[in-house]
Amino acid sequence: MSRAFWLGVTAYVVPSFVIAYPWHLTVFAPTYHALAMYRDDVIVPFGLLSMLIQGAAFSWVYPRVFTDRRSVLRNGLAHGLMIGLLSWSFTTLAVAAKNVMTSVPIYLALETGFTLLQFIVVGPLIALAHRN
Repeated sequence: MSRAFWLGVTAYVVPSFVIAYPWHLTVFAPTYHALAMYRDDVIVPFGLLSMLIQGAAFSWVYPRVFTDRRSVLRNGLAHGLMIGLLSWSFTTLAVAAKNVMTSVPIYLALETGFTLLQFIVVGPLIALAHRN
């Protein structure tokens, strides 16, 4: 694997963890707890493994979709939109459809906000990792 690939993985994993941990386990922890859908003892290594797998997939896809890499910001935001929408479909919509929770609208609002923030940040960083 190339240096750009691993930089792209890192560009996804590090900011995702930095955003996700406080979002889910500190700032909005009481709200998530009130939704009564998550375990009390989250397994952080599973979350990190999930981020590594996602980061590898999203970094691998970037150079195959964006062959002209002159505009890091434009391509990064487009990539963030593309992978963010995909992620939102299985981390937000599918979870809301399948899991028992006290408020689907609150869950959708929280996770949509998280997903927007995460992919506005990681999309351009993945593009920067793959710049020519």
